[in-house]
Amino acid sequence: MAKAMTKSQIADHIAKKADLKKKVAVQILEDLAALAYKEAKNSFTLPGLGKLVLVNRKARMGRNPQTGEAIKIPAKKVVKFRVAKACKEAVLGKK
Repeated sequence: MAKAMTKSQIADHIAKKADLKKKVAVQILEDLAALAYKEAKNSFTLPGLGKLVLVNRKARMGRNPQTGEAIKIPAKKVVKFRVAKACKEAVLGKK
């Protein structure tokens, strides 16, 4: 399996594609990430890729894998990424 692209490689690709300096492309990536973090509470959509959403998980019963003892897992908030239909179709192909 191929290695994932690094931030530097992504910035380099964007810079070449948009005819920008690499420093500007890095700044764009950082600003996009900062905006996503800030807006995730309200859900943040990247058109064609997906959506960042904040989800409340309910409290539940779990099990300690070492001892088999039942434990209570408290409720908490988590961030999830929902992949867009267009992205699924582009990566996996249409059914």
